[in-house]
Amino acid sequence: MFKTFATNVVVSKGYEGAAALKFSENGESVRFRIGQKVYDSRVEGNYRWLNISVKAFGSVCERIKKMKLKEGSFVNLTARLDEEKWTDQETKKEKSQHVLIVEDIEYAYVGKSGENQNAGQNQSQGQNQAAGQYQQAAPAGAAPVNPGQASAAAQQADPMESDGFMGFEAFGGNNLFQD
Repeated sequence: MFKTFATNVVVSKGYEGAAALKFSENGESVRFRIGQKVYDSRVEGNYRWLNISVKAFGSVCERIKKMKLKEGSFVNLTARLDEEKWTDQETKKEKSQHVLIVEDIEYAYVGKSGENQNAGQNQSQGQNQAAGQYQQAAPAGAAPVNPGQASAAAQQADPMESDGFMGFEAFGGNNLFQD
């Protein structure tokens, strides 16, 4: 199997109005598609969408349920490339397609847009001012303060957070972004 990394990909729409994520009846597996806009000079507008099927099982499926992924969610994932084979019921021909078997998944942080962007800029300016205040107050010869730790505003909940689960968590439960 090939190990695959997909970064900043979007959960694609379901076919003909169907749900984007399809969970099995017992809830132990999920199937969905991811996509990314890619440059292609051969098509009108020079861009097209590249989509691929994705499956997840067991604990990774549980993680996806906690993340409450939906159409339009941006994710990063680690997966194995595999091939599915089946017989078409109408033509009776054998068909196949590539599918990614997810091993780890997290939200892709793609920045803020619209109103949140201005709020984020103001928060960032506040952090820089607070960091400057802390550095000015530090005695001579003291180690500089990390600006990321200078403001409590930096610890506020992320807009992607859902029920306390941010998706920025290593497979197995350890959060890579916090001490």
